[in-house]
Amino acid sequence: MAFDNIAAFLNMGGYGFYVWLAYGISILAVVAIAVSCILNRRLLWREALNEMQRKQRIQQAQTNQNNSKESMQ
Repeated sequence: MAFDNIAAFLNMGGYGFYVWLAYGISILAVVAIAVSCILNRRLLWREALNEMQRKQRIQQAQTNQNNSKESMQ
């Protein structure tokens, strides 16, 4: 289908509203999914970092506890 001008292209033979609405909703969905993925990735990185720091603190506490037991003997 060839269009004579921009208005005819946007109108799409009377179905322009539905066509552009479908494009808009699709683009909105893709953007929402992308933003959700980015936010979830940041959250997972933050949780992984917190878990690593927690394990280091536990290991350090155990080392300190073992050192204090050895110094008492």
